[in-house]
Amino acid sequence: MNADPRSAAESGALPEAVRLLAGGDFSTVAQRFTEAGFAVGLPAAGILTVKAAVADAARPAVLVSVGVHGDETGPIEMVAWLIEALSHTPRALAVDLMLCVGSIDAIAVGKRFIDADLNRMFRSERGALAGTFEAARADTIIAATVDFFAGAGPARWHLDLHTAIRPSHYPMFAIVPELIAEERRKALIDWLGQAAIGAVIMNPKSVGTYSYYSSEHHGAAGTTVELGRVGTLGQNDLSQFADASQALDQLLRGQAGAAAKVAPHVFATARQVIKLSDAFSMSVGRDTWNFTPMKKGEVIATDGDTVYTVEHDEELVVFPNPDVRVGLRAGLMVTRIG
Repeated sequence: MNADPRSAAESGALPEAVRLLAGGDFSTVAQRFTEAGFAVGLPAAGILTVKAAVADAARPAVLVSVGVHGDETGPIEMVAWLIEALSHTPRALAVDLMLCVGSIDAIAVGKRFIDADLNRMFRSERGALAGTFEAARADTIIAATVDFFAGAGPARWHLDLHTAIRPSHYPMFAIVPELIAEERRKALIDWLGQAAIGAVIMNPKSVGTYSYYSSEHHGAAGTTVELGRVGTLGQNDLSQFADASQALDQLLRGQAGAAAKVAPHVFATARQVIKLSDAFSMSVGRDTWNFTPMKKGEVIATDGDTVYTVEHDEELVVFPNPDVRVGLRAGLMVTRIG
């Protein structure tokens, strides 16, 4: 578990901008945007909306979320500095913006979540997770998201910024719902290239993630972006986020993006590996990197009488985690298509 960020803040280790955003406190930047003439809302703790005073359907609507997992702190720091700078020149904001800090309570204690994974709660059927702390938080976030996208024009974005638990052969990668319309999907993947995202996984089915929810229910070009590794709040190497930060800053300011840093490799989802019971066991070790290749016929996992095997000549394993709750995804198998 990471060091308690409250202790870091009390010791003066956290810069003010980072401390405020990590705690979901947008009061300072909200005041700056309000004074610049924007319609500003604080619908719930950790959520800020900034819209043009007069509704304009031609204005893009951009939702940026961080801290959906409380231990994924790098994007929190990156966005804190970006928004702090933008709030000092507020009229440069060229989009309607929603900022969401997902798991404020988990961030405060340096944990991934309080009761259960928040990024599995954005669906109507929650089963045994329905009574968890995160289920209530997801309902709050969903209500704010509905209000934010109501009346928005066709250019809708949702960038849900994460960091991965384990190392990856593609240090920066993204998950993109297949249901996004082709033109919007192309714009999103182009942006991901500008942000130096090396791989894109096309996802055909929701597992309850926030970005899939916004794509499915609000027509957003949504993506879950993995920006490197989990780190301690206040101690992240922000240089690794430089390209992503620049691409996001240009998007919010309505500036033409720089030439793509990379042309992301594109992967299709071969299958979701679902943990069906406590008998579940994965054949890959806990030190397995994301995008580790496996050959046809290799056993991925066993779960009682269910055996998951590689069906294509080569599949790559992403997010292997046998410790998830029963009923949740324990791994993702992908094949390269582009």
